[in-house]
Amino acid sequence: MMENYQVLVIGAGPGGYVAAIRAAQLGLKTAIVERAELGGVCLNWGCLPTKTLLRSTEILRLAREGTSYGLVLDSAPRFDLTTAVKRSRDVAKQLNRGVQGLMKKNKVTVLTGHARLLGKGKVAVDNAGAEQKVQAKHIILATGARARSIPGFEPNSESIWTAREAMVPEVLPKSITVIGAGAIGVEFASFYATAGSKVTILEASDHILPVEDSEISDMLAGYLRKQGTEIYAGVHVESQQSTTYGVNVNFTQGEKALSVESEKVILAVGITGNVEGLGLENTKIQVDRTHIIVNEHCETEEPNIYAIGDVAGPPWLAHKASHEGVMVAELIAGIEDVHILDPKSVPSCTYCYPQVASVGITEEQALEQGLEVNIGRFPFIGNGKALSLGESDGMVKTIIDKNTGELLGAHMIGPEVTEMISTYALARTLETTEVELMRTVFPHPTLSEALHESVLAAYGRALHI
Repeated sequence: MMENYQVLVIGAGPGGYVAAIRAAQLGLKTAIVERAELGGVCLNWGCLPTKTLLRSTEILRLAREGTSYGLVLDSAPRFDLTTAVKRSRDVAKQLNRGVQGLMKKNKVTVLTGHARLLGKGKVAVDNAGAEQKVQAKHIILATGARARSIPGFEPNSESIWTAREAMVPEVLPKSITVIGAGAIGVEFASFYATAGSKVTILEASDHILPVEDSEISDMLAGYLRKQGTEIYAGVHVESQQSTTYGVNVNFTQGEKALSVESEKVILAVGITGNVEGLGLENTKIQVDRTHIIVNEHCETEEPNIYAIGDVAGPPWLAHKASHEGVMVAELIAGIEDVHILDPKSVPSCTYCYPQVASVGITEEQALEQGLEVNIGRFPFIGNGKALSLGESDGMVKTIIDKNTGELLGAHMIGPEVTEMISTYALARTLETTEVELMRTVFPHPTLSEALHESVLAAYGRALHI
């Protein structure tokens, strides 16, 4: 007899498993289908493992600079790649077990296999040839995305890597070329450069981190170059050839034809939505450039089928997927005042060194929209806590509507800004104006004082610059 569920979630990444938990909390009989690991790419092969690796090189960097803090080492610190990779995998395994526990705690049925829509709420789950059919009143597609490749640069696990191979190297490459300088590319560039590899970044846009405010991106490029990373922006990658050393990548920058040879290449040129083999042809669901088309409630063209997270389009962020998962579960349960996602209020974080974080629109976007703005900048060199940490590079930049006082955007580069951006995200959710931000008492000595000072600076009232 076919099992019948009120909610069936396909994909157990940060959007899918959160949607399943919330649906179960609301009393809905819920199942989730996953063909690989619970937690999805983010937890097992993305967000969390990479941050664990970056933590290892953060400690390495501090050890190298230790004498200035009074730390005496008998010899130069040495990086043990095997231990760092093992710790990263152990953290991923622990988190995976945690998701398993959450499914059990919330009484969510876990079905292992590849799901295919059959139409009219029916779904086939194929587990190594053994097929099971289930029925669901509501279906949430949370199948995520995978790394995109470019013609002539197909990943081969040997010399051309995706993020997955770059996460588990057995030997530290002497040199690496990173193609693509979004968050993933920049994070791997930062990790390998600190670990000791010679790193070259190739980026098609005029700036690395092209979705960030260009002033922040340019500052990061300067810091990365100072750390020894070579950066080429505004390039077009043409071809590659295997060499006795590794890979030779040919590219053009303007009228110049250039090339770079390295032991390994990491592809970080975007993602492709996982829509193949889902049985979408049995539904009215529409797809645009590998992403499922949805409305503001994540509803597809097929009644009672929703799509969330990476497969539903940008921003391609785990916390965006989780928010959508909660929203859809509550919508299914009949909650009327669900919180529709505002893409401009989704914070973005890049965990390179120094860190980058932002929320809202950039200065360029504000000017393109014809908005009158006040812009405040506060450098971390004017912050006592940053100086005491020895982390005074970077700044906080705020963009405020001159007429309404709305915080239009905030852009930061520096120590722990990926933690501090939540303050500005909350400010946008609460529709806080510059008045409330200036009147808020920030504790001293903290890095977060720079948030306060940046808003003050937008009105010529900064106290420490």
